[in-house]
Amino acid sequence: MKIAPTVVTAVLLVAGLVHLLPAVGVLGAERLAGLYGVTLADPSLLLLMRHRALLFGLLGAFALHAAWSPPLQVWALAIALASTAGFAALAVQAQSLSPALRQVMRIDVGLTIALVVALVLRLTLTER
Repeated sequence: MKIAPTVVTAVLLVAGLVHLLPAVGVLGAERLAGLYGVTLADPSLLLLMRHRALLFGLLGAFALHAAWSPPLQVWALAIALASTAGFAALAVQAQSLSPALRQVMRIDVGLTIALVVALVLRLTLTER
């Protein structure tokens, strides 16, 4: 099955890019407001959100690296899956979401499905 490695690589590239995009939030409140449609007046909350942006950058970089490093692919897929599925699950439980966060949730749901498919394909490749 030659298509499986290509699908795994493609999904990791997309997941990497999706997780890198919010990393610009490290630059401050204006960037975070643009990303999520929220105002962050509390300095402690701003710090937490900037740190979250940093972690997303690390996850995105790891996923991009793993796209070309098969031994890391299962780990990268599983961590990205935990991130996207986790946000989607939390967002579904939220009382209300800004339009920007609703869009993030839709992206994460779609990416979660792609990550599940890629993880199954990658695990199938490992068994052979």
